[in-house]
Amino acid sequence: MPEPIALVGSGENNLAEAFGEALAALGQEHPNLVVLDADTESESGAHQFRARHPERFLQFGMAEQNMVATAGGLAAVGLLPVVTGTAVSCMRAVEQARVTAFSARNVKLVANNAGPEAGHCGGASQALEDLAAFRSIPGMTVVAPADDIETALATRAIMEHQGPVYMRTGCGPQKRVFDTDHRFEIGKGTIVLRGSDVTIVACGAQVARAVEAAELLAQDGVSARVVNMATIKPLDAELLATCARETGALVTAEDHSVLGGLGGAVAESLSSTCPCPIEIVGVNDRFGEAGPSGELAERLQIAAPHIAAAAKRAIARKRANQA
Repeated sequence: MPEPIALVGSGENNLAEAFGEALAALGQEHPNLVVLDADTESESGAHQFRARHPERFLQFGMAEQNMVATAGGLAAVGLLPVVTGTAVSCMRAVEQARVTAFSARNVKLVANNAGPEAGHCGGASQALEDLAAFRSIPGMTVVAPADDIETALATRAIMEHQGPVYMRTGCGPQKRVFDTDHRFEIGKGTIVLRGSDVTIVACGAQVARAVEAAELLAQDGVSARVVNMATIKPLDAELLATCARETGALVTAEDHSVLGGLGGAVAESLSSTCPCPIEIVGVNDRFGEAGPSGELAERLQIAAPHIAAAAKRAIARKRANQA
Protein backbone atom coordinates (compact mmCIF):
# COMPACT_ATOMS: atom_id res chain seq x y z
CA MET A 1 0.00 0.00 0.00
CA PRO A 2 1.41 3.46 -0.87
CA GLU A 3 2.69 5.63 1.95
CA PRO A 4 0.39 8.47 3.11
CA ILE A 5 1.09 11.77 1.38
CA ALA A 6 3.12 14.03 3.64
CA LEU A 7 2.12 17.66 3.84
CA VAL A 8 5.25 19.76 3.55
CA GLY A 9 3.72 23.10 2.60
CA SER A 10 3.47 26.37 4.48
CA GLY A 11 1.61 24.89 7.46
CA GLU A 12 -1.33 27.26 6.96
CA ASN A 13 -3.79 24.34 6.81
CA ASN A 14 -5.13 25.43 3.43
CA LEU A 15 -7.38 22.71 2.03
CA ALA A 16 -6.89 23.71 -1.60
CA GLU A 17 -3.11 23.65 -1.27
CA ALA A 18 -3.27 20.31 0.56
CA PHE A 19 -5.32 18.96 -2.35
CA GLY A 20 -2.84 20.37 -4.89
CA GLU A 21 0.12 18.87 -3.08
CA ALA A 22 -1.57 15.47 -2.86
CA LEU A 23 -2.64 15.66 -6.50
CA ALA A 24 0.90 16.41 -7.69
CA ALA A 25 2.25 13.47 -5.68
CA LEU A 26 -0.45 11.14 -7.02
CA GLY A 27 0.54 12.16 -10.55
CA GLN A 28 3.72 10.14 -10.02
CA GLU A 29 1.74 7.04 -9.07
CA HIS A 30 -0.95 7.38 -11.75
CA PRO A 31 0.56 8.08 -15.19
CA ASN A 32 -2.97 8.26 -16.62
CA LEU A 33 -3.99 11.11 -14.27
CA VAL A 34 -4.79 14.34 -16.12
CA VAL A 35 -6.00 17.66 -14.70
CA LEU A 36 -8.50 19.96 -16.40
CA ASP A 37 -8.68 23.43 -14.89
CA ALA A 38 -11.13 26.34 -15.27
CA ASP A 39 -8.57 29.13 -14.92
CA THR A 40 -8.46 28.62 -11.14
CA GLU A 41 -5.14 26.80 -10.68
CA SER A 42 -3.82 29.38 -8.21
CA GLU A 43 -6.95 29.02 -6.04
CA SER A 44 -7.58 25.29 -6.47
CA GLY A 45 -4.02 24.16 -5.74
CA ALA A 46 -3.77 22.62 -9.22
CA HIS A 47 -0.75 24.83 -9.97
CA GLN A 48 1.30 22.26 -8.07
CA PHE A 49 0.29 19.51 -10.51
CA ARG A 50 0.98 21.81 -13.47
CA ALA A 51 4.48 22.54 -12.20
CA ARG A 52 5.35 18.84 -11.91
CA HIS A 53 3.32 17.38 -14.78
CA PRO A 54 2.77 20.17 -17.34
CA GLU A 55 2.18 17.71 -20.19
CA ARG A 56 -0.92 16.40 -18.35
CA PHE A 57 -2.44 19.75 -17.43
CA LEU A 58 -5.21 21.16 -19.64
CA GLN A 59 -6.36 24.76 -19.22
CA PHE A 60 -9.95 25.38 -20.35
CA GLY A 61 -10.50 28.88 -19.00
CA MET A 62 -14.12 29.69 -18.19
CA ALA A 63 -15.59 26.89 -20.30
CA GLU A 64 -16.68 24.55 -17.53
CA GLN A 65 -19.36 22.71 -19.51
CA ASN A 66 -16.89 21.84 -22.25
CA MET A 67 -14.32 20.91 -19.61
CA VAL A 68 -16.56 18.39 -17.81
CA ALA A 69 -17.78 16.94 -21.10
CA THR A 70 -14.15 16.52 -22.22
CA ALA A 71 -13.32 14.85 -18.91
CA GLY A 72 -16.01 12.28 -19.61
CA GLY A 73 -14.44 11.54 -22.98
CA LEU A 74 -10.97 11.23 -21.47
CA ALA A 75 -12.29 8.78 -18.87
CA ALA A 76 -13.89 6.74 -21.66
CA VAL A 77 -10.45 6.02 -23.15
CA GLY A 78 -8.84 5.01 -19.87
CA LEU A 79 -7.48 8.26 -18.49
CA LEU A 80 -8.16 9.49 -14.94
CA PRO A 81 -9.43 13.06 -15.32
CA VAL A 82 -9.62 15.50 -12.41
CA VAL A 83 -11.62 18.67 -12.99
CA THR A 84 -10.77 21.68 -10.82
CA GLY A 85 -12.71 24.93 -10.51
CA THR A 86 -14.80 26.99 -8.12
CA ALA A 87 -17.95 25.42 -6.70
CA VAL A 88 -20.12 27.94 -8.55
CA SER A 89 -18.38 27.23 -11.86
CA CYS A 90 -18.77 23.47 -11.32
CA MET A 91 -22.52 24.03 -10.94
CA ARG A 92 -22.56 25.47 -14.46
CA ALA A 93 -21.71 21.96 -15.61
CA VAL A 94 -24.23 19.97 -13.58
CA GLU A 95 -25.86 18.67 -16.78
CA GLN A 96 -22.51 17.45 -18.11
CA ALA A 97 -21.68 15.92 -14.71
CA ARG A 98 -25.02 14.13 -14.80
CA VAL A 99 -24.29 12.66 -18.23
CA THR A 100 -20.84 11.64 -16.99
CA ALA A 101 -22.43 9.83 -14.03
CA PHE A 102 -25.09 8.29 -16.30
CA SER A 103 -22.25 6.77 -18.33
CA ALA A 104 -20.43 5.74 -15.10
CA ARG A 105 -17.34 7.68 -16.13
CA ASN A 106 -14.46 7.78 -13.66
CA VAL A 107 -14.31 11.59 -13.40
CA LYS A 108 -13.38 13.55 -10.26
CA LEU A 109 -14.69 17.09 -9.79
CA VAL A 110 -12.89 19.07 -7.10
CA ALA A 111 -14.39 22.43 -6.19
CA ASN A 112 -12.95 25.27 -4.16
CA ASN A 113 -14.40 28.63 -2.99
CA ALA A 114 -17.56 27.14 -1.47
CA GLY A 115 -19.58 28.40 1.46
CA PRO A 116 -18.73 31.35 3.73
CA GLU A 117 -15.02 30.46 3.42
CA ALA A 118 -15.34 32.15 0.00
CA GLY A 119 -16.72 35.34 1.49
CA HIS A 120 -14.01 37.40 -0.19
CA CYS A 121 -15.61 36.51 -3.55
CA GLY A 122 -19.02 37.97 -2.69
CA GLY A 123 -22.45 36.40 -2.61
CA ALA A 124 -22.82 35.67 -6.32
CA SER A 125 -19.61 33.61 -6.35
CA GLN A 126 -20.27 31.82 -3.07
CA ALA A 127 -21.76 28.35 -3.54
CA LEU A 128 -24.29 27.29 -0.90
CA GLU A 129 -26.21 24.84 -3.10
CA ASP A 130 -23.49 22.65 -4.62
CA LEU A 131 -23.75 19.67 -2.26
CA ALA A 132 -27.49 19.44 -2.94
CA ALA A 133 -26.98 19.68 -6.71
CA PHE A 134 -24.35 16.95 -6.92
CA ARG A 135 -25.83 14.73 -4.19
CA SER A 136 -29.00 14.40 -6.24
CA ILE A 137 -27.15 12.92 -9.25
CA PRO A 138 -27.43 9.10 -9.27
CA GLY A 139 -24.12 7.34 -8.69
CA MET A 140 -22.27 10.53 -7.67
CA THR A 141 -20.10 10.29 -4.55
CA VAL A 142 -19.96 13.57 -2.56
CA VAL A 143 -17.12 14.41 -0.16
CA ALA A 144 -16.38 17.46 2.02
CA PRO A 145 -13.20 16.98 4.11
CA ALA A 146 -12.70 18.89 7.36
CA ASP A 147 -9.07 20.00 7.23
CA ASP A 148 -5.83 19.75 5.27
CA ILE A 149 -4.90 16.36 6.74
CA GLU A 150 -8.22 14.84 5.70
CA THR A 151 -8.15 16.59 2.32
CA ALA A 152 -4.86 14.89 1.41
CA LEU A 153 -6.24 11.51 2.49
CA ALA A 154 -9.54 12.07 0.68
CA THR A 155 -7.69 13.04 -2.51
CA ARG A 156 -5.99 9.66 -2.57
CA ALA A 157 -9.25 7.89 -1.73
CA ILE A 158 -11.25 9.48 -4.54
CA MET A 159 -8.52 8.64 -7.08
CA GLU A 160 -8.67 4.98 -6.02
CA HIS A 161 -12.48 4.99 -6.06
CA GLN A 162 -14.13 3.86 -9.28
CA GLY A 163 -16.88 6.22 -10.38
CA PRO A 164 -17.71 9.93 -10.45
CA VAL A 165 -16.92 12.04 -7.38
CA TYR A 166 -17.61 15.63 -6.33
CA MET A 167 -15.26 16.87 -3.61
CA ARG A 168 -15.46 20.28 -1.93
CA THR A 169 -12.29 21.94 -0.66
CA GLY A 170 -11.61 25.30 0.97
CA CYS A 171 -9.92 28.45 -0.24
CA GLY A 172 -7.94 29.70 2.75
CA PRO A 173 -6.40 28.70 6.08
CA GLN A 174 -8.68 26.61 8.28
CA LYS A 175 -8.35 25.18 11.76
CA ARG A 176 -6.79 21.73 11.81
CA VAL A 177 -9.02 19.05 13.36
CA PHE A 178 -7.05 15.82 12.93
CA ASP A 179 -3.58 14.52 13.71
CA THR A 180 -1.38 12.96 11.04
CA ASP A 181 -2.49 9.45 12.07
CA HIS A 182 -6.07 10.18 10.92
CA ARG A 183 -7.58 7.70 8.47
CA PHE A 184 -10.21 8.43 5.83
CA GLU A 185 -12.57 6.01 4.11
CA ILE A 186 -15.29 6.93 1.63
CA GLY A 187 -18.69 6.29 3.20
CA LYS A 188 -17.46 6.21 6.80
CA GLY A 189 -17.93 8.89 9.45
CA THR A 190 -15.52 9.55 12.31
CA ILE A 191 -16.27 10.26 15.97
CA VAL A 192 -14.15 13.30 16.86
CA LEU A 193 -15.42 13.77 20.44
CA ARG A 194 -17.33 11.38 22.68
CA GLY A 195 -20.55 12.54 24.32
CA SER A 196 -23.85 11.20 25.62
CA ASP A 197 -26.48 13.99 25.57
CA VAL A 198 -26.53 14.99 21.90
CA THR A 199 -24.66 14.26 18.66
CA ILE A 200 -23.40 17.02 16.39
CA VAL A 201 -22.85 15.73 12.85
CA ALA A 202 -20.75 18.11 10.76
CA CYS A 203 -18.81 18.30 7.51
CA GLY A 204 -16.15 20.56 6.02
CA ALA A 205 -15.27 23.75 7.87
CA GLN A 206 -18.15 23.14 10.27
CA VAL A 207 -16.36 20.26 11.99
CA ALA A 208 -13.99 22.66 13.75
CA ARG A 209 -16.95 24.84 14.71
CA ALA A 210 -18.80 21.77 16.01
CA VAL A 211 -15.85 20.98 18.29
CA GLU A 212 -15.96 24.58 19.50
CA ALA A 213 -19.70 24.22 20.13
CA ALA A 214 -19.10 21.05 22.15
CA GLU A 215 -16.64 22.97 24.32
CA LEU A 216 -19.26 25.69 24.89
CA LEU A 217 -21.86 23.07 25.80
CA ALA A 218 -19.47 21.38 28.23
CA GLN A 219 -19.33 24.65 30.18
CA ASP A 220 -23.08 24.24 30.73
CA GLY A 221 -22.80 20.60 31.73
CA VAL A 222 -23.91 19.21 28.35
CA SER A 223 -22.01 16.22 26.94
CA ALA A 224 -21.89 16.55 23.15
CA ARG A 225 -20.64 13.93 20.74
CA VAL A 226 -19.09 15.31 17.53
CA VAL A 227 -19.11 13.27 14.32
CA ASN A 228 -17.18 14.22 11.20
CA MET A 229 -19.33 13.13 8.24
CA ALA A 230 -16.88 13.89 5.43
CA THR A 231 -18.76 11.66 2.98
CA ILE A 232 -22.21 13.10 2.42
CA LYS A 233 -22.99 10.44 -0.16
CA PRO A 234 -22.88 7.54 0.51
CA LEU A 235 -23.76 8.42 4.09
CA ASP A 236 -22.62 6.33 7.05
CA ALA A 237 -26.15 5.25 8.01
CA GLU A 238 -24.93 2.69 10.55
CA LEU A 239 -22.94 5.27 12.57
CA LEU A 240 -25.83 7.74 12.42
CA ALA A 241 -28.30 5.18 13.74
CA THR A 242 -25.91 4.23 16.54
CA CYS A 243 -25.51 7.89 17.56
CA ALA A 244 -29.28 8.44 17.44
CA ARG A 245 -29.90 5.44 19.70
CA GLU A 246 -27.15 6.34 22.17
CA THR A 247 -27.71 10.10 22.48
CA GLY A 248 -31.35 10.46 21.39
CA ALA A 249 -30.90 13.88 19.75
CA LEU A 250 -28.91 15.20 16.78
CA VAL A 251 -27.72 18.46 15.28
CA THR A 252 -26.29 18.75 11.79
CA ALA A 253 -23.86 21.53 10.91
CA GLU A 254 -22.83 22.54 7.39
CA ASP A 255 -21.61 25.66 5.59
CA HIS A 256 -24.27 25.09 2.94
CA SER A 257 -27.98 25.66 2.51
CA VAL A 258 -30.28 23.84 4.93
CA LEU A 259 -32.00 22.52 1.78
CA GLY A 260 -30.64 19.33 0.29
CA GLY A 261 -27.26 19.12 1.98
CA LEU A 262 -25.92 17.19 4.98
CA GLY A 263 -28.95 17.97 7.15
CA GLY A 264 -31.36 16.62 4.56
CA ALA A 265 -29.24 13.52 4.02
CA VAL A 266 -29.09 12.78 7.77
CA ALA A 267 -32.85 13.32 8.22
CA GLU A 268 -33.61 11.06 5.25
CA SER A 269 -31.40 8.33 6.65
CA LEU A 270 -32.67 8.42 10.24
CA SER A 271 -36.33 8.61 9.21
CA SER A 272 -36.11 4.96 8.21
CA THR A 273 -33.70 3.67 10.87
CA CYS A 274 -33.84 5.53 14.20
CA PRO A 275 -35.99 8.70 14.17
CA CYS A 276 -35.12 11.27 16.82
CA PRO A 277 -35.18 15.07 17.26
CA ILE A 278 -32.89 16.72 14.67
CA GLU A 279 -31.92 20.39 14.43
CA ILE A 280 -30.35 21.48 11.12
CA VAL A 281 -27.77 24.27 11.27
CA GLY A 282 -26.98 25.76 7.88
CA VAL A 283 -27.72 28.76 5.71
CA ASN A 284 -31.46 29.47 5.73
CA ASP A 285 -32.58 29.63 2.09
CA ARG A 286 -30.63 32.74 1.14
CA PHE A 287 -27.57 33.75 -0.82
CA GLY A 288 -24.24 34.52 0.77
CA GLU A 289 -22.60 37.92 1.02
CA ALA A 290 -19.14 39.46 1.03
CA GLY A 291 -17.06 39.45 4.19
CA PRO A 292 -14.46 37.57 6.24
CA SER A 293 -15.45 33.94 6.78
CA GLY A 294 -15.62 34.23 10.57
CA GLU A 295 -17.92 37.24 10.43
CA LEU A 296 -20.06 35.57 7.76
CA ALA A 297 -20.45 32.47 9.91
CA GLU A 298 -21.93 34.69 12.61
CA ARG A 299 -24.21 36.59 10.22
CA LEU A 300 -25.39 33.40 8.52
CA GLN A 301 -25.99 31.82 11.94
CA ILE A 302 -23.72 28.81 11.50
CA ALA A 303 -20.99 29.73 14.03
CA ALA A 304 -20.26 27.65 17.15
CA PRO A 305 -22.74 29.47 19.44
CA HIS A 306 -25.54 28.79 16.95
CA ILE A 307 -24.61 25.09 16.83
CA ALA A 308 -24.59 24.97 20.65
CA ALA A 309 -28.01 26.65 20.81
CA ALA A 310 -29.40 24.11 18.33
CA ALA A 311 -28.01 21.28 20.47
CA LYS A 312 -29.92 22.61 23.50
CA ARG A 313 -33.12 22.76 21.42
CA ALA A 314 -32.63 19.17 20.29
CA ILE A 315 -32.07 18.02 23.87
CA ALA A 316 -35.19 19.89 25.02
CA ARG A 317 -37.24 18.14 22.33
CA LYS A 318 -35.79 14.78 23.36
CA ARG A 319 -36.74 15.36 27.00
CA ALA A 320 -40.23 16.51 26.03
CA ASN A 321 -40.69 13.25 24.10
CA GLN A 322 -39.51 11.26 27.11
CA ALA A 323 -41.87 13.03 29.53
